[in-house]
Amino acid sequence: MPMTRAEEKPPAGAGEAGGAAPPSTPGTARDRAKADRRASLLAAAARLFAERGFDGVTLGDIGEAAGVSGPAVYRHVSSKQALLGAILVDVSERLLAGGRAVAAQSAAGVPGDAPPRDLPGGERFVIRAPASSAALRPLVDFHVAFALAEADVIRVQDRDLDRLSPDDRRTVRELQNSYVAVWTAALAAVDPDAETPAERRVRALACFGLINSTPHSVRGVPASRVRLTLTRMALAALTA
Repeated sequence: MPMTRAEEKPPAGAGEAGGAAPPSTPGTARDRAKADRRASLLAAAARLFAERGFDGVTLGDIGEAAGVSGPAVYRHVSSKQALLGAILVDVSERLLAGGRAVAAQSAAGVPGDAPPRDLPGGERFVIRAPASSAALRPLVDFHVAFALAEADVIRVQDRDLDRLSPDDRRTVRELQNSYVAVWTAALAAVDPDAETPAERRVRALACFGLINSTPHSVRGVPASRVRLTLTRMALAALTA
């Protein structure tokens, strides 16, 4: 999960990077209260799905955990499957928006090739910039922090992605593939000739697997230490 369990082939028309507008913030007090209640339902559902599994939780359980009475739950979601879809679409949208923002902020600092130089006899050569962990560090920092904060949702996605409706599953896959494209674009910017696009995709997905597999199973280690370990290992994997 990206997080991600993205498809092997990106959706048609997807490039290696792109832009997306963040969701708008509700303006009225009523809208804010509704958004807060929905956020509480999503958080409670993610926690309970992670603990008990999709089949082990009812909408009533989720409403109770979120402080929302049984009938009121249906004002926000139509079914448990719709709630699962809302959780995974929401987290995928936030992951993509955050990744794009981080990539855009750090793009100016990505090292490039040195200017071409002339050799005796008129030949020319280019000094290639080495793969740089510093150029990839902002994305790694972002993803590690996201994985630590969203450990329940990552666990739910790994286990219950196939329980989504076809439309929600397609949306999640497309968002995740777009997030992979953010990373492959960053890898290409560091060293455009080192690998093919398919190889960069493999490298990015392997890095996600390393980061995502750990947070929900860590016990007895401070989050700061887990963050440091994951960051070091992810950077080593990306630049190996």
